[in-house]
Amino acid sequence: MDVWRRLLLAVVCGVAVASIYAAQPVLAPMGRDLGVPAELTGWIVATGQFGYLAGLVLLVPLGDVVDRRRLIAVHLALTAAGMILTASASAAWVAFAGLAAAGVFAVVVQTAVAYAASVSPPAERGRNIGVVTSGVVVGILGARAVTGTLADVWGWRSVYAVLAVLSLGLAALVLVVLPSEERPDRPAGYRRAVASLGGLFGQRIVLTRGLIAFFLFASFGTLWSGLSVSLADPPWQLSESRIGLFGIAGLAGALGAARAGRWADAGRTAPVTGLALTLLILAWAAIAQLPWSLWLLIVGIVALDFAVQAVHVSSQHLLTAAHPDRTSSVIGAYMVFYSLGSALGAAATTAAFTAHGWAGSSLLGAGFAACALAVWAAGRRPPLDGANLRSEAAGTRQALPPRGSHHRVPGRDR
Repeated sequence: MDVWRRLLLAVVCGVAVASIYAAQPVLAPMGRDLGVPAELTGWIVATGQFGYLAGLVLLVPLGDVVDRRRLIAVHLALTAAGMILTASASAAWVAFAGLAAAGVFAVVVQTAVAYAASVSPPAERGRNIGVVTSGVVVGILGARAVTGTLADVWGWRSVYAVLAVLSLGLAALVLVVLPSEERPDRPAGYRRAVASLGGLFGQRIVLTRGLIAFFLFASFGTLWSGLSVSLADPPWQLSESRIGLFGIAGLAGALGAARAGRWADAGRTAPVTGLALTLLILAWAAIAQLPWSLWLLIVGIVALDFAVQAVHVSSQHLLTAAHPDRTSSVIGAYMVFYSLGSALGAAATTAAFTAHGWAGSSLLGAGFAACALAVWAAGRRPPLDGANLRSEAAGTRQALPPRGSHHRVPGRDR
């Protein structure tokens, strides 16, 4: 896969995930305009997230049945329809319906990652997944800065109108630029693909990496769901536009983590995961200094986003290598943990901040990171289930570099 196709898929991921998170900076004006009570505005974002969770279970397995290139284009077009419905909504229920629809089809992100893994040779799979996945974090963090600017100039509806136009344009580009996959080994049908999704949760490699993702993104959500509240309070009392600039610090860390894909290709997923989770805990020590130093906060944000992306890319590389014939399903199963962890972080940090201030939120985020590290350490023990052992060994062989390569041979990882 050449650089332009990788970048196209990264943009697809960024725009799709932005359709879920774009509401965060404009909740207040959206709520007022649509007549949603202040205490219920959180459901504007939650609606898209619940739709996304449904899409993971119901739509992502389709990628193992039909041509993923066409599926990406269709999902982008339907995401655009949800954005248009939201932008033109005159009542709250219409906007909620549009946001739910956009959330369901935003799982095009997982189809795009599965496509990148499927068309990549084993020696480049991690690199391609790393670049494509970086678009997710760019979409999440970039949406915070861009949305505020658009809303200030043209109102909150302009945000969803722009996302709709971008989604439709990307749908056309995908059909023109991306080649079709050569996949003679597709499953018998959609029902079988959905049923096989449940079986994946019983595999040690999926469960271990899924639990790591659960705690990893709970830690990630703890930071980004509570940061704006703390920065708006004394002693900093920053405006919304200035708070949005902290997303740039997160982008620096996330984009740097594209390197993790190359490390995965070299068979270093095990040490990269352990070191990145340790870095995540240390990042929270810097983030906890927010009441006294914004510079240490910035350093912590860069380190946190780098660590999160390094683990995320390593996990997806390992899982797609273990299940090359079911890349969509295995990524969908893994992302269920991601979705639940993100929701936990967002909900728990509000309670922690209210009760114990930023120190409480920081301890919570570090605690989630420590739990992820503990799961990784426990997962290093040899599995008792011989079938799972064979599955993981097969995944490791898929990730090995070609014979004669200068790369180090990886050990067992999970």
